[in-house]
Amino acid sequence: MKTLVVTALVAALLPVSVAEAAPAGELFQTTRLSDRRALVSGDRAFTMGDETGLYPATGWHVRGEMGGFWAPPVKLLDGVWFAADGSWFGRDIPATRYVRGQGYQRFEYRGGGISAERVEFVPSGSRATVIGLTLRADRHRDVRLAMDAHSELMPAYPWGWTTPNAGVNAPDTGSVSDGALVFQDPVGAAAVGASARPVEQALGPHHRGPQDPAVVCPADGPAPPRCDDSAFGKGTGGRLEYSVWLGAGRPTTVWFAVAGGDTGAQARGLLNDVLRDPADALRQTVSARRAAASSTVVDLPGDRLLQQSIEWSKQNLLDSVQEARNAQIRDVNEGKDYPPPAGTVPKMRWLAAGFPDYPWLFATDGEYTAYGAVAAGQFDIVRDHLRALRDVSDMLNNRSGKVVHEVVSTGDVYFGSNKSAGNTDETAKFPSTVALVWRWTGDNRFRDEMYDFAVRNLRYITGTLDKDGDGWPEGLGNVERQGMGEEKLDSTVYLIRGLRDLADMAASKHDSTVAQWATAKADDLQRRFEAQWWVEQGVGYAESIDDPANPVNDNTPVFQRHWTGITPMEAGPLASADKGRRALVQRERDCYNGEFGTYHTGTGPTSAPAGNPGPSCDPVVSTVASERATYSLNTAVMAVAEGNFGRLGAQRRYTTGNARIQLDPSMWETPGAMPEVAPSPDFKANIDRPFYDRSMNLQAWGTYGTLWPVVHQQLGVAPDLGNGRLTVVPQLPDGQNSISGREIRVGRGSVDVSVSRHGNVYRTEVRSRSIGAALTVGLVVPQVSEVLLDGKPVRYQLVTTPRGTEVHVAVSAKAARLEIRTK
Repeated sequence: MKTLVVTALVAALLPVSVAEAAPAGELFQTTRLSDRRALVSGDRAFTMGDETGLYPATGWHVRGEMGGFWAPPVKLLDGVWFAADGSWFGRDIPATRYVRGQGYQRFEYRGGGISAERVEFVPSGSRATVIGLTLRADRHRDVRLAMDAHSELMPAYPWGWTTPNAGVNAPDTGSVSDGALVFQDPVGAAAVGASARPVEQALGPHHRGPQDPAVVCPADGPAPPRCDDSAFGKGTGGRLEYSVWLGAGRPTTVWFAVAGGDTGAQARGLLNDVLRDPADALRQTVSARRAAASSTVVDLPGDRLLQQSIEWSKQNLLDSVQEARNAQIRDVNEGKDYPPPAGTVPKMRWLAAGFPDYPWLFATDGEYTAYGAVAAGQFDIVRDHLRALRDVSDMLNNRSGKVVHEVVSTGDVYFGSNKSAGNTDETAKFPSTVALVWRWTGDNRFRDEMYDFAVRNLRYITGTLDKDGDGWPEGLGNVERQGMGEEKLDSTVYLIRGLRDLADMAASKHDSTVAQWATAKADDLQRRFEAQWWVEQGVGYAESIDDPANPVNDNTPVFQRHWTGITPMEAGPLASADKGRRALVQRERDCYNGEFGTYHTGTGPTSAPAGNPGPSCDPVVSTVASERATYSLNTAVMAVAEGNFGRLGAQRRYTTGNARIQLDPSMWETPGAMPEVAPSPDFKANIDRPFYDRSMNLQAWGTYGTLWPVVHQQLGVAPDLGNGRLTVVPQLPDGQNSISGREIRVGRGSVDVSVSRHGNVYRTEVRSRSIGAALTVGLVVPQVSEVLLDGKPVRYQLVTTPRGTEVHVAVSAKAARLEIRTK
């Protein structure tokens, strides 16, 4: 019998309807689709395959198993595949275009008299992925529509090389329940079905559509360039077939879903729920993304690429929101142990570091990403991320104050216990991230909620990680490379900033004891900082100093050209004006940078160790070779450092670098997704690597290098709502005559900012809404001859900062138009 499908719902799938929902529209790709990863993500589920709609074995934590359909903390399926009259979409009916929008992805197919659009999205709060398959035929015809699904119920941890490893994964079982496939094993269940009733069904070990028979990757060692499954796979499969009548040229949509649960009944119930009105769920998903996109809308006439990057960076952050329930917290000691859990965290919600191999809770990633998120107005997820870090850290580390590093969605902590050598930089950054949220929101309750933990963070570092008593903290920082001293530059920089941020919060709480301690400690370290860390011969800061356990203990700087040498200019900035500028000029040289931004480690003299190619940055011979791999984080840190010193002409190289790898069709792998690593001399582009040997195709931390430079540095939005102040002091980028931003969230209100220049006349216009803070408006300009506020002369203050000379005018109204004439 023919199955009637409600064709009116297809309107929600049409390109025009969804494109109109997004200020930045859609992005699409038409070439090498089988070599590119596709990703759609919601807060409780995500899906990854290739851009033809097939599912190559992907990822390396469990080799080849990190793609497919996930409902954290459990993987559900290796994939789903569709065929019309025996012709498989993605192989027999070729994919012609892949489209990525706000909260959804779409595949387009054409061949054999049939065209199809396949849209996928994840409803908010749901452990399900919904698929709408819209078919069109060139003539009236009955079509036998088949869907294959292959399960792989597997937890996010353990991994392939850990103890235990992914081999503990149990075999899946499959069944059919009321027209749906249901797969189960001890870790959970998956249900797969459609809004239509199947006319045939089958179960069996295969059912991978055009990927049968599967090419299986070994657990490690040499592998074929493309696999379909891994040696760890213990899934099973099934097929459902439907009879669909297609009128000539008329679209007909069948809705499918993949739902996860702890039990088969739970997964089957969720499947029914999400298929009840999938078109409305799609509309709600797009509407929620539109609402988030309506914050921080910028107009950058002189840099449209960066403007578009801001729009997609906001979406990257929303794609990164993840949630897991009832996480069992245990220290797996870098995969060596598997003890009983220390306890359970009922709910964790966080900004995932990267997909597909790092979709988990990280401290270092989240602390950088938080700056982009607050600039985008996404305050709540930053609060939740910090709460999750605190809850897991206190449970695992017995309230020591140490922040954990890496927490899998299962609750397994790979690294970050009290006995671990690392996390010094992450523990130091935590109070600053709390202060960031407090300043942008004025949320004293959140400050108070986090305050005790923030105090313990810095007491732990200063009391436990300074065995030689010199004040410089010990332990691992962000870079873990051969030959580094025990005390790391980034940990020191972030400690000094963290102490000042903690002192500010303490003063607002009238906690004079903590405020005085933190201020005195920061003053002492900053007073001695450059004498200890500056290396004149390298024109920069040493990334570490020698091991305090060394009997000589002369605190010799170890200069290796790692990207963390930028942090004194990025955080605070801590670097002095003269040395900071000199170091930035040095770091702008080609020996530190590639086409898309900053290398992990710059190149040294020819006398350096073998494998250290490229132009020499300076005469210092290092103990390590260069690493000419450009990470989006390294580039972001450099962009922020340049902005801190008012070097917006130089900054553009770095904001453009991150924007290009996100938005340039010749560079991206997944349209609009900023990756972890850019194509670099020492890193072959992901698209040319096997799917099981790639870096992340979406890494959240890169947004630090787009959103923060535009909102905080170019538009100059600097809230201090915790202390009742809002300062807006923009700086026009070199060679540009206007920039603006609207609906920049600040506290419970927002602020609009516009800056323009006509000859020697600059104008700053600011409008604030429902903020209730003392407003200061200004501009970074050269020499000033006259300042007018709303057309009348006004008193102003000239403030010398690392950015340059800032004009500050106190404003009593909620709106101001400042006109500054320069000499």
